[in-house]
Amino acid sequence: MRKFQVSVPASSGNVGPGFDSMGLAVNLHLTLQVEEAEQWEIVPASSSAAVIDYKEHFIYQIANQTAERHQKQLPPCKVTEKSDIPLARGLGSSASAILAGIEIANQAGNLGLSNEDRLRYGTEIEGHPDNIAPALFGGLVISAAFDTEIERIEIPNLDMDIVVSIPDVELKTEAARKVLPDHYPRNLAASASGVSNLVVASLLQGDYKLAGKMMERDLFHEPYRAELIPNYDKIRNKAKENGAYGSIISGAGPTMMSFVPAGSGGEIANNMQSVLPDYDVKPLKIDTEGLKITYPS
Repeated sequence: MRKFQVSVPASSGNVGPGFDSMGLAVNLHLTLQVEEAEQWEIVPASSSAAVIDYKEHFIYQIANQTAERHQKQLPPCKVTEKSDIPLARGLGSSASAILAGIEIANQAGNLGLSNEDRLRYGTEIEGHPDNIAPALFGGLVISAAFDTEIERIEIPNLDMDIVVSIPDVELKTEAARKVLPDHYPRNLAASASGVSNLVVASLLQGDYKLAGKMMERDLFHEPYRAELIPNYDKIRNKAKENGAYGSIISGAGPTMMSFVPAGSGGEIANNMQSVLPDYDVKPLKIDTEGLKITYPS
């Protein structure tokens, strides 16, 4: 088996009102070095991480599941992890791991998967495509799943910077979903859909001020999750004072993501860090490449 490296970006699902259907890739990455070995070994990203049996490792489980789907048995591999995607913070760490596992199976098992296969397999595991699609293709991706068919529109080039405000607390997606209603009244759903449509249309036209304004008017999930997010209102207000177009809950939270004018990310992040001393505030760029495979010599 040829030695390879797989790199998958972080992603932010929902992007305000694009609930379970809109996602954005950003330049934090999960990177795996994979080479054939005498026995399976997974070297964790952090030296302080607990060592677990490879069979219990999520990425191995995804890789093995994908190989079994094609009636293949994977050769033993040594997998060395490196990651700057924080876990359980709303930045798509599970989607990145799922795609990495699928690609290990693809490369080590010679499965010949297409991007459509990767998208379908990842969506089946994740449950919805809003993180899987941007992590795979890069940029902003709007997608919808219909049984085994997934339609998408890719918008790779948005002229904005990103600032993320990451608290030192985790929030599991399951807990964030529990606060959502099971049903929405028709009038509310119609208004929420209109807000989402305006976000997409304004992004396509480059009207980022309107896009940010509409992102902050989501009716599908943010009003219910806001109470779970530390400093939700403070971050939105301070970001706006510093010139941000708007701020959203990244995925299910607790990270907040602010969309800011291109070239201003570093300055705004510094200003936000000064009022959020217990946060990790980072300026980021939109990742336009998505999943990447390289073959080190």
